[in-house]
Amino acid sequence: MILSVPVAILVVLAVLLASLRVAREYERLVVFLLGRFWKVKGPGLVIVIPILQQAVRVDLRTRVLDVPTQDVISRDNVSVKVNAVVYYRVVDPEKAVIQVEDFEAATSQLAQTTLRSVLGQHELDEMLAEREKLNADIRRILDEQTDAWGIKVSNVEIKHVDLDESMIRAIAKQAEAERERRAKIIAAEGEYQAAQRMLEAAKIMAERPEAMQLRYLVALQEIAGERSQTIVFPFPVELAKLLPTLEGRT
Repeated sequence: MILSVPVAILVVLAVLLASLRVAREYERLVVFLLGRFWKVKGPGLVIVIPILQQAVRVDLRTRVLDVPTQDVISRDNVSVKVNAVVYYRVVDPEKAVIQVEDFEAATSQLAQTTLRSVLGQHELDEMLAEREKLNADIRRILDEQTDAWGIKVSNVEIKHVDLDESMIRAIAKQAEAERERRAKIIAAEGEYQAAQRMLEAAKIMAERPEAMQLRYLVALQEIAGERSQTIVFPFPVELAKLLPTLEGRT
């Protein structure tokens, strides 16, 4: 009897120590009683009765999921390699433990299939120019499907869209052709505006003969400044009209 009392005390202390769990601020313990869900406990000190109760620890912090590179065929039949990163966290520990076996692996597989599905509905130009819209579409679909697992997808970012060398050369040629087209349009627009200005100037000179004389003087000044041995004097149009009349009188 004397020996049995210390042994009993040690057994009780061992059971008590085995029953104690400490959950950090960002952790929760999903406790089962005889195999049935009982409650979610934490943070702080939690007592879990051995044999009768079991506890599963769940981290509530935001997790970063690196989606492996996926082979995607765009809507315009261009093969590209795309990878992304997903930010998510557990908001309902009960669902995350009960509704899915491994929520991290399940989220990873779902992210891969969703990435291929969403990007396959868009053309290559949209993948390169509208990443924000694609990120939002993928995040929304993931968030809807993982809601039953108690998971909240906060953000999705497409990291790289890799093309093969032939497609890169084709895109470079297309960009060069686009730049040439814009240059020709700008040049044509400049000529059109210059022609309009010249037409307006011609109308003003036709209405005001003194403006034409002033233009003659400016032209003579420019010619004199060029140090040329030949000087061309502008011949008035009115005088040219009077020459036949003068020749008839003589």
